[in-house]
Amino acid sequence: MTWDWSAVGDFMPHFWDGLLVTLQALALGSVISFALGLVWALLMRTPSRLVRWPVGVVTEFVRNTPLLVQLFFLFYVLPEWDITFSALTTGVVAIGLHYSTYTMQVYRAGIEGVPAGQWEAAMALSLPVARTWTAVILPQAIRRVVPALGNYVISMLKDTPLLMAITVLDMLGEARLFSQQHFQFTEPLTVIGVAFILISYPASLLLRALERRLVR
Repeated sequence: MTWDWSAVGDFMPHFWDGLLVTLQALALGSVISFALGLVWALLMRTPSRLVRWPVGVVTEFVRNTPLLVQLFFLFYVLPEWDITFSALTTGVVAIGLHYSTYTMQVYRAGIEGVPAGQWEAAMALSLPVARTWTAVILPQAIRRVVPALGNYVISMLKDTPLLMAITVLDMLGEARLFSQQHFQFTEPLTVIGVAFILISYPASLLLRALERRLVR
């Protein structure tokens, strides 16, 4: 087996297209997972069991079923109910929803880690509930959990190749299509593997540095 640099050159335009789709899915999926995870965490702290129970059931179901199954359900089953999205939109929603059940646990740990004295101080000052959360509790909780949230971004990056199963041409989808058309598998798949390493490893180092800075 010989390495064909011309195949790499031919593949690179497809690679950049796939990289753009991958980063788009990652960014939008992260936003959904962070926002929805915080909503889940706050709802789980409400006194009403009528709120906590359905939220708990939904999040446990999503967290304990494979992301691939959820992708297939959203992409193939929802159209039978006249609910149709593009493949990329479906993938973004699936990733965001799936990982929101994990970020929920991160937020909950961060909120529970806020010292009791902070709650007591807010009550002593007669701060409104909304003000207590936005000005006292959440800023401290989120600061504590930023590194953990970052770890889930890396996990989402490594799960984006699953979107290929619903026809999204991310990096791996472009590599597979190129390989099938040109009968050259080694070069495009190697490029994809190197790309994932070049993105995820520096990101993990950055998260470690951020974690050391935040815990000072």
